[in-house]
Amino acid sequence: MRPVGALGRAARREWGPLAGTVCAGLAASRLRAVPMTLASVCLTALLHAVQNQSWGFGVVREFGAVRAEDPLGEALLRTPLSLFVPALDLPAWGALVQILVVFGSAEICLGRWRTLLIAYVATLAGTLYARIGVALGPDGLLGLPASDARVVDTGPSAAVVALAVYVCCAYRAWFTGALVVVAMLVEVIVKNNLAGKEHLAAIAAVLVLCAVMVGRGRHRQPRRHAQGLRTGAGSRSGAPPIRS
Repeated sequence: MRPVGALGRAARREWGPLAGTVCAGLAASRLRAVPMTLASVCLTALLHAVQNQSWGFGVVREFGAVRAEDPLGEALLRTPLSLFVPALDLPAWGALVQILVVFGSAEICLGRWRTLLIAYVATLAGTLYARIGVALGPDGLLGLPASDARVVDTGPSAAVVALAVYVCCAYRAWFTGALVVVAMLVEVIVKNNLAGKEHLAAIAAVLVLCAVMVGRGRHRQPRRHAQGLRTGAGSRSGAPPIRS
């Protein structure tokens, strides 16, 4: 029983503060705790439905498809919407679940505006990396083949990975955060494609944000987050200190 007890204590140390904050936020405000997340899920589902129609495919591609070969100005204008356009070669329910779980947890723990900012920075980092990678060519360590310039780059995966790492850093769930990073590295080793390398670019960008957060002392002891929500049941004064 001792190994089981030690494992349970380790799990509570790793996930307890984060789970406590999320559960307390949902208990206090229910779905009102995650309005941005619900809007993102609905927008992603809508874009998925539209792009699968003969009349809607071109519309979604015109406003939400990003390619490295596109002019930079156009790509930057399309980048925010591209975050919510699920990839056609992947099941849409996977993107919806990712947004619901990761965006929802981040919105409760970080606040909606910080969550949106991190998601956008991560997506933008992947978009800009694709251009740099194609320019470096396939022979460079971080390079990409010229054919990747024509690959349509959409979906929330880079933002999801970045938000997961940031929340883990804020709540000191170091093992989980490291596991996410290792999983992305394995993805690139096993399937060396544009998406995998963009995930690493998003992680690199969010690690810079984590360093800034730690440097400015904006993180707090995780247990204080959970306690703050419990004692402030339903009031804004009880929100965790890291909430924007």
